[in-house]
Amino acid sequence: MPQDANVLGTLFGGQMVSWMDISASKAVHRFLKDTNADAALTRAIDAIEFKEPVHVGNWVNFEAKIISTGRSSIHIQIDAYKETKELDKLLACTARFTFVSVKKLQDGTYEKVDHNKTV
Repeated sequence: MPQDANVLGTLFGGQMVSWMDISASKAVHRFLKDTNADAALTRAIDAIEFKEPVHVGNWVNFEAKIISTGRSSIHIQIDAYKETKELDKLLACTARFTFVSVKKLQDGTYEKVDHNKTV
């Protein structure tokens, strides 16, 4: 949409990062079902590469895959594909995120928690 674009008519990089973070969050939410973790938080964006511009009017689709886990960490690969009238799927951006599993304590704070789950 125009409000997501810069003066060149292409998607703001920060907007893409935000959408990728949401996509990673959804993958992690599904991964953490049936664990003792209440949620997971973004710990780091380990790498990001913008490969193709996304123009106003293009669609963006995301694919998230959990690539590895630690005791409380979850590493996710996110690929963002642009779609146009002419193109079904072209890799526009790729990134790796690290999330950490947390549990909410009685006082309202959070602490890292072992999610006891592997990929």
